[in-house]
Amino acid sequence: MLNYEISAHELKELLSEGREPGCVLLDVREVWEHEEARIEGSILIPMGEIPARVHQELDPEAHIIAICHHGVRSMSVTAWLREQGFERAQSLRGGIDAWSAEVDASVPRY
Repeated sequence: MLNYEISAHELKELLSEGREPGCVLLDVREVWEHEEARIEGSILIPMGEIPARVHQELDPEAHIIAICHHGVRSMSVTAWLREQGFERAQSLRGGIDAWSAEVDASVPRY
């Protein structure tokens, strides 16, 4: 079973090597945060909407990386997803802030 968290560098490697073409980047922040800064290709489902939307919009077999600002909300969502049978859900450790600081400085920090 996968760890609950994935680092920004591990995610970069996963995406750049194309090792997992079906990987889903799930942004669980609010709309204004997603508009401010985002990882290209991520889909936005704010944390409060996860229970109502996730079973209709996400494949429980997919490798899902939840993303928030600093990693707290995404870890909560990851734990909930795992309880719902999404066994390959992970949280981006440090959130989009870590992604910006460690991987892609073109993503604004806020």
